[in-house]
Amino acid sequence: MSTNHFELSAVNRSAEQQGKGASRRLRKQKLVPAIIYGGNEEPTSISIKINELVKSLEFEAFFSHVLTLNVEGEEHQVVIKDLQRHPAKGFPMHADFQRIVKGQKIHMNVPVHFSGRESAPGTAAGGVLSTLVSDIEIICIPSLIPEYLDVDVSSMEIGDLFRLSDIDLPEGVVIYELELEDGHDRTIVNMQPPTVEEVDDEDAEEVDAADVPATEQNADAESKDDE
Repeated sequence: MSTNHFELSAVNRSAEQQGKGASRRLRKQKLVPAIIYGGNEEPTSISIKINELVKSLEFEAFFSHVLTLNVEGEEHQVVIKDLQRHPAKGFPMHADFQRIVKGQKIHMNVPVHFSGRESAPGTAAGGVLSTLVSDIEIICIPSLIPEYLDVDVSSMEIGDLFRLSDIDLPEGVVIYELELEDGHDRTIVNMQPPTVEEVDDEDAEEVDAADVPATEQNADAESKDDE
């Protein structure tokens, strides 16, 4: 499977195969209930083989690519919009897919990668890079959906921060939050100072002495008296 192309096989679900009880029966048959909606068409209830879906979910790109759902010979271009997992075991329990309409912009959450943290001056000085987001909602036409957004932190000093507006976006891509009238240009990553305080030599000697059991300290004192 290429990370640039994902195709899943699916079958239609009848009215009798919908509902909580029917969904449980499907899962016992190693099938995941799902739905396709949008595109000025009626929602379509489908089921997908769980092993195919689990294999695709291993790739981060699956969540930010246009996917092909082959439903009994009919192909649907979609993006995944929601995935419900078992709270304890983590396997997929239900998936929502949105149809793609050519040329029509869509909202997508794409992953954010932070590169260059090891070479950042702040890291070398003992600073701690604190990342505050893992994905960001963008707006663009389907063909321009980026696999991820890269934030280069290699120049960050202690006390530096990056906001949403500092992200270098691909052409044709905008951040939904910044398009809102009351949008907040929030911080997405900052370089915090070291959390461990430095101890000078005199303090270190006092700490070392305090860590030595009283019996050993007395023994050392007696030994010096003998000398």
